[in-house]
Amino acid sequence: MGTSITKPLDQADSAVTKIIVKHIETDRPKAWLAAGFEDFRRAPIVSLAYGLFWVGLSVAITTGAIQLGFWHWLLPLIAGFMFVGPMVAVGCYGISKAIEDGKTPHLGHALGHWRPHGSQLAMVGVMMMIFFLAWIRLATLLFALFFGLEVPSPEVLYASLLTTPQGLGLVAVGTVIGGLLAFGAFAISAIAIPVVMDRDMSFMEGIEASIRCVIANFRPMLLWGAMLTISFVVGVLTFYIGLALILPVLGYASWHAYEDLVSFE
Repeated sequence: MGTSITKPLDQADSAVTKIIVKHIETDRPKAWLAAGFEDFRRAPIVSLAYGLFWVGLSVAITTGAIQLGFWHWLLPLIAGFMFVGPMVAVGCYGISKAIEDGKTPHLGHALGHWRPHGSQLAMVGVMMMIFFLAWIRLATLLFALFFGLEVPSPEVLYASLLTTPQGLGLVAVGTVIGGLLAFGAFAISAIAIPVVMDRDMSFMEGIEASIRCVIANFRPMLLWGAMLTISFVVGVLTFYIGLALILPVLGYASWHAYEDLVSFE
């Protein structure tokens, strides 16, 4: 059984589109990840090209922050990727859809599939950016609270994070606050973008469906969120190189999660 959301069609058609939110087993996120790897295997070249683009962008941002003396912003910016990550996956949805339709996937599917839905996707992007900016603001305030207004040297700061009361306090409080914000962003975006792209529905309908999916399947969705976070951290720890594989796989897996979580009537 599942809950439903209805969307009126044009006035000439009295039918409605129902979004049926399904209940799933806790182990389903593993199946989504396996399906993501399978899509990567079926389209390795375009997947790596898409992943390497984001790796290059991440390296450029990191290098720029260091060169401009904003190295102390690196950790908040890296953590903030969790808020904009759903927008990164947009291209992956186009590739997964092409594979399902029996087409040979190429970068055109990644770069062009979103265009008919640009305005609604932009609104989802605005929502994610609000979360991102809120996190950056809170991270700034927390840093000032624990370390003051003077920024220590990189060696002192990063050593202090795990060896001093101030550093441990910052890590603990920042993790809790960031985790709550990240889960809120995850709840509104888990399937919102696929709903918009696949069914040409509004961003608010996508967000509503996403929240209902999280409420109806809290444990498996919490597990899925944890898997996304851990995978991203692993990619960062490889100096971003691992993200060339991880980002496309997670994007494809998110598409299969959407197909598993909702149906339409």
